[in-house]
Amino acid sequence: MKQFPNVLREAGLSRRGFAKVAALGAGAALFARSPLALAGGHADALLLSCMDYRLMDNVASYMNGRGLEKHYDHVVLAGASLGAVSDRFPAWNATFWSHLDVAIKLHAVPKVMVMDHRDCGAYKLVLGEAHLASAASERDAHAATIATFKAQVKEKYPNLQVEGLLMALDGSVETV
Repeated sequence: MKQFPNVLREAGLSRRGFAKVAALGAGAALFARSPLALAGGHADALLLSCMDYRLMDNVASYMNGRGLEKHYDHVVLAGASLGAVSDRFPAWNATFWSHLDVAIKLHAVPKVMVMDHRDCGAYKLVLGEAHLASAASERDAHAATIATFKAQVKEKYPNLQVEGLLMALDGSVETV
């Protein structure tokens, strides 16, 4: 077996040259495992959902059931569509649109999904209890806000698909 310095000479490297090549290789290996290297790629959708802790498992189950597990970006705002479009939450509006822009740039998302839910505290704060007078009036309030959300997405990003959803507390979901 050849001695290490002889192998370096035959390869045309000095010890310092070998150290440089080794350091570059180690750096490349670390970068390949870093979040920065993984930031690009493709996600099938960006999901905007509410922060309500009662439904987090149901939201994940729904997305997994649609074959989207580990294939979507997720933004969480109280009220979901309401948080993104209401004048009461201008900072949240800006946050959502910034996240959507980044998701398009980094993950080429072709679709935005917004998932509101029934018995939403943010809707109660903004609209009051009156929108809960019946299941139909509650659905209508969500449908109106989701329609505004869809229109704003389409205005800013005409090529994106937009899907509106409403989840019940039992985890069932209807298209809005």
